[in-house]
Amino acid sequence: MSKKVAVFGLHSVRALVERHPERVVEMFALRERQDKALQLLIQSAQKLGIRPQFVPKQTLEKKAEGGNHQGVVVVALEAPLLSDNDLPDLVHNSANAPLFLVLDGVTDPHNLGACLRTADAAGVTAVIVPKDKSASLNPTVRKVACGAAETMPLVQVTNLARALKQLQELQVWVMGTAGEAEQSVYAVDLKGPTALVMGAEGDGMRRLTRETCDELIKIPLLGTVSSLNVSVATGVCLFEAVRQRQG
Repeated sequence: MSKKVAVFGLHSVRALVERHPERVVEMFALRERQDKALQLLIQSAQKLGIRPQFVPKQTLEKKAEGGNHQGVVVVALEAPLLSDNDLPDLVHNSANAPLFLVLDGVTDPHNLGACLRTADAAGVTAVIVPKDKSASLNPTVRKVACGAAETMPLVQVTNLARALKQLQELQVWVMGTAGEAEQSVYAVDLKGPTALVMGAEGDGMRRLTRETCDELIKIPLLGTVSSLNVSVATGVCLFEAVRQRQG
């Protein structure tokens, strides 16, 4: 039986209602809030057969566990996590050359949420994370992701290096980001089936992950800082892939 989770915030709830209304169990809206954005969301939900319950602020805050609910909270069935067994289908069923985002050791929920949001915006096939040394899909991740946590396929694997080898067997080129790499992200071909591996801020990729990569690339830094936040670096790399693929 699927676990129930609280999804809150206008963007997150809208994404869930529009794309997966079958997962909505209950919807709660702030009785005191009557602005246009919330009303449009309520109307969309009602058209899909979802009946919101109008509750006072204290009730909504309790259901959102103190999060910034923006006047709406949904209790929903959690989306099932994918595993390495799903990788072949993700590759073969991709309409275009598959593009995977692999996060190695990203434990901060704000970073995971931001990476999910960016991955969704860049049209990523799926985000791959290890079961250990990774943030879980908690309410903070869902809120920061602005709906992407409800729509972006998340693959959780026991052994990340083994999953990368599986992608390589499926003809996906695995590129790891590392500050000491010689190749710039702007100088490599990202148009084919690609997996971009981002390491944790500070430590970077783990040794075995690094050794499994087909190629290492870097983001050229022109100032005094030695590295970028992982979510920022993710955006730079993914949208270079988008630029190349649209060009």
